[in-house]
Amino acid sequence: MNRLHQRASEALAIALLLVLAGCAGMSTQEKGTAVGAGAGAIGGAILTGGSAVGTVGGAVVGGVVGHEVTKPGK
Repeated sequence: MNRLHQRASEALAIALLLVLAGCAGMSTQEKGTAVGAGAGAIGGAILTGGSAVGTVGGAVVGGVVGHEVTKPGK
């Protein structure tokens, strides 16, 4: 991984932490969706070498999984 990709990954992780800090008023399902989307974005970026399509795709898949896993009644 070159230096630019490493810095971009670090910036994404910091941005994710800042966004999640504002989750205090969210429901459990909303938090699950946000965490899933963040984790999926990071995973997608890593797996595709920083591709925008891979990052967005990972965020979408992670958000859906996080949403479904934290559904009430499960």
